Amino acid sequence: MKRNAFTLVELLVVIAIIGILVGLLLPAVQAAREAARRMSCSNNMVQISLAAHHYDFTMEHLPDGVTDDVGPIRNEENAGNHMGWMARILPYIEQQGAFQRLDLTKSAYDIENADVRQFNIPAFRCPSNPMRYGNNGVEQVGTSDFAGCHNDVEAPIDDDNNGIFFRNSSIRYAQITDGASNTIMLGETLGDRDALGWITGTRATLRNTGVFKDMDREIADLEQGALEVGGFDSYHAGGGNFAMADGAVIFLTHNIDVFVLQHLGNRADGELVDETNIR
Repeated sequence: MKRNAFTLVELLVVIAIIGILVGLLLPAVQAAREAARRMSCSNNMVQISLAAHHYDFTMEHLPDGVTDDVGPIRNEENAGNHMGWMARILPYIEQQGAFQRLDLTKSAYDIENADVRQFNIPAFRCPSNPMRYGNNGVEQVGTSDFAGCHNDVEAPIDDDNNGIFFRNSSIRYAQITDGASNTIMLGETLGDRDALGWITGTRATLRNTGVFKDMDREIADLEQGALEVGGFDSYHAGGGNFAMADGAVIFLTHNIDVFVLQHLGNRADGELVDETNIR
């Protein structure tokens, strides 16, 4: 009786074809997952920017980037009051419980604020960042992958910066004379490498538009000086999400002209920005 069956060669060909199809499918799956993470990241930035707007509606000014009697801000633990802008918008991102446990009259590092400082808030994180917490060797610290723009070029965080969030800033929208749609409110970072926490107004939550490039992760981990702040970057390929002062979230590529980026980081330099050059 004759029996129909596959030959060994035919079976190997079928297996090879299946392997090729799987190999073609996996990158597409990874790309789809990254697209979803990037969209989730963008949504988190929308929530934060809207919270800053709601704060402005209530207080008639945007939150101070950081409150401290003495400047410039040293990016070191216990080097000042360092209570940051993200702590002030907590009631507007449905974190009223954390806000009620926070004592804004005390230092961000005070023992009274320790529980809130260790609290990890999903809205402050980019899903593409594999690191969940900052770690200062003693305790886990809740961190942020987003930072407000304090200046257009590299400079210490102080009261003479020209961004939106800086030392004792209290900026009103009338002071953003370049237009809210032409001024960066916040952007992405590679995370809080110092483990100072999202509660602080240090380089953990404040950056400038002095540099925006696809940095090597090992270089990003190199020790910075206490007064150095640094620029923006992200875990997304090709660029990163930025929220403008009007609440719009856009994706800027690493190829953006450095001077255009700096103009976007300055709230009132009076320069004309060609919108075709900001993608």
